[in-house]
Amino acid sequence: GIDRARFRKQVVPGDTLELEVELVSLSVRAGKGKGTASVNGKVACEVELFFVIA
Repeated sequence: GIDRARFRKQVVPGDTLELEVELVSLSVRAGKGKGTASVNGKVACEVELFFVIA
């Protein structure tokens, strides 16, 4: 799932999107992370991610 997504800059075709994801917590069945998407060094999106390990 996605929580607290913040879109800060428009991304258009031809832009190079750089993704950085940090694992915040991990258990046997689930995890949580934080991610940032940047274009030319400027943050375009910030998000918190939740996932289940099956």
